[in-house]
Amino acid sequence: MEQNYASPLTVTEANFDRAVLQSETPVLVDFSAAWCGPCRAIAPVIDALAVDYGGRLTVATVDIDDNPGLANRYRIRSVPTVMLMSGGEIRRVLVGARAPREYRESIEDLLH
Repeated sequence: MEQNYASPLTVTEANFDRAVLQSETPVLVDFSAAWCGPCRAIAPVIDALAVDYGGRLTVATVDIDDNPGLANRYRIRSVPTVMLMSGGEIRRVLVGARAPREYRESIEDLLH
């Protein structure tokens, strides 16, 4: 599965394991919903991260309403929830809208 680094990869229950858990690069997964105001607020930040970290980090989005199985599997209780994963393991979870700096610092920690 090839990611267009200009935008996040849309991930579903059908392709999550392959796209996220088996990814050769670390993954930022943005669990969100269309009705969520804070999710819409951080969407440009998530888009920018996909561009800025292209090739070093896979940036993926999961709509929890369209993929309730993933929301249950990862115990998503609030959106947005951003998970940083590597090697199929959760490395960091950021719940709620955060400053862009927090996402970048978490990504840098994951990549180094």
